[in-house]
Amino acid sequence: MHADYTMINKLPINFENLIRQRSVEGERIEYKKGWNPKSVLHTICAFANDFHNLGGGYVVIGVEARDGRPSMPPVGIDPNKIDSIQRELLNLGNSAIQPYYHSRTATYVFNGRTILVLWVPGGETRPYRAKVDLSKRNSEWAYYIRKHSSTVRAKGSDENELLGLAATVPFDDRYCQIASLYDLSYRLIRQYLSEVGSELESQSDQLSIGDLGQRMNIVGGPPEAMFPKNVGLLFFNDQPHNYFPVTQIDVVWFPDGPGGDVFEEKEFRGPIWLILREAISFIQRNYLKEVVVKHPDRPEAERFWNFPIDAIEEALVNAIYHRSYEIREPVEVRVSSDEIIIISYPGADRSVRMEDLRKGRAVNRRYLNRRVGEFLKELDLAEGRSTGVPKIFRAMRQNGSSEPIFESDDYRTSFLVRLPAHSKMNVVSNAQDTAQDTAQDTAQDTAQDTAQDTAQDTAQDTAQDTAQDTAQDTAQDTAQDTAQDTAQDTAQDTAQDTAQDTAPITRQVERVIGALDKEMRRTELQDALNLNHRKYFAKSYLQPALKAGLIELTLPDKPTSKNQRYRRTVKGEDLAGRMLAKSIEEDTAQDAE
Repeated sequence: MHADYTMINKLPINFENLIRQRSVEGERIEYKKGWNPKSVLHTICAFANDFHNLGGGYVVIGVEARDGRPSMPPVGIDPNKIDSIQRELLNLGNSAIQPYYHSRTATYVFNGRTILVLWVPGGETRPYRAKVDLSKRNSEWAYYIRKHSSTVRAKGSDENELLGLAATVPFDDRYCQIASLYDLSYRLIRQYLSEVGSELESQSDQLSIGDLGQRMNIVGGPPEAMFPKNVGLLFFNDQPHNYFPVTQIDVVWFPDGPGGDVFEEKEFRGPIWLILREAISFIQRNYLKEVVVKHPDRPEAERFWNFPIDAIEEALVNAIYHRSYEIREPVEVRVSSDEIIIISYPGADRSVRMEDLRKGRAVNRRYLNRRVGEFLKELDLAEGRSTGVPKIFRAMRQNGSSEPIFESDDYRTSFLVRLPAHSKMNVVSNAQDTAQDTAQDTAQDTAQDTAQDTAQDTAQDTAQDTAQDTAQDTAQDTAQDTAQDTAQDTAQDTAQDTAQDTAPITRQVERVIGALDKEMRRTELQDALNLNHRKYFAKSYLQPALKAGLIELTLPDKPTSKNQRYRRTVKGEDLAGRMLAKSIEEDTAQDAE
């Protein structure tokens, strides 16, 4: 679609994306060929009621819809009528809808045609009702809601449920009266607007924080006493946990399983959209592993991940979307070799049945944080159409993994998602461990055999030579005693030296010596070697280097101290010097060639 358009009044959305990405008319967008005040009024009322907590919606006037899709080029509206339409909208908001409500408008020139876009966020004082007819003779009022892609009059159970939402403004859409407008970060707002491709970003440096916040609907209240909304602080404050304690993501790694005594924890704090990305990236870098299995009976290798990143991302986004920011519990990600568990409080709305969740076809009728979802959708992190659970199932299935497991209680006090590791990961890990154990055992046996043989041969040769020499200078009995003593001492010394010199120095041990150029913690040394698996690092790298006497503990009497570090021994320094000399010699040889 040709994107030749200009914009007069700006909204915190990208109009081209609004048309392109939402090409099908749905619950959050409606196209109108021309100006029809009654129809537009009822749609504004429906979006303001925000029956499913989706964040309201948009009315695009001047674009005809055919089969639910915008027809291009747009029909457009007469630019000379824009002013009168906006005055009529103002009048309708005051007199034809209760409580009074005003949408926000923006005028675009798209492909040479003028388009009027109404942004209708979910209202703070719902339920709203509107006049059924605009004629003076008709005084009937009714509630309107969105049902799929249509605006309908709320009746029966729908009307009762809507009335039950009276004065129930979602937490993320409420004012935070302990904060001020200046707790919102210009930098974070502009970064967000740039990422979503909003034209408002180009004008942001010319607007006050109040005006910018009003355009984005993240501030509210009377002009003389405006406050940021909770969603504004969650997204655009560097430390939202100061206002909403325990707003964070905890990633916990259990190298020996949840029952082990050792675990590592990392906390992510900050704007929720940024910590969401950081946590996903951290998990992907440190705990995800791709495995390639070759088969003798076919040329194609089998590839799979221990955990598919798409499933983790969807589960973590859902946790951030559906958690309560009034409950002082973090979103927790528990990682072990067998599974990844994501826990949030309280999780999906109680209207979602657990049986449907476990079948991968749950439909969420109401969202706890409609504004959080609205911003995540603009960042393409969420869709808000109950697509997250099916995506998790699909990602696990495509990776060849077992199905995800969803757990909660009847009161939905917490929500847990289990992502099992690929079933073949245990087979691969066992094979790797067996190979490592076999290699180590073989190396140890070879070292012992070599040491014993060398010690015996050296002892015999030394005993004979020493006995003959001594016998020529001293008495025969003294010669015999001296020969025996010398033989024993020499055999023991030679055996020890030969055993140490013959013990194999593996490539892994050489890497440890090369990286340990100063005193380092275990985690620092592991990071320097770019190794993620702690157990494998200790078994194949750290322990062999310690046993070989090449490295030592800085606190040998306190092996579990948090201040423990590792350093080279004299023997390790000698090996490091020989490795360096060898490297220089090889480089010189290559340069000569």
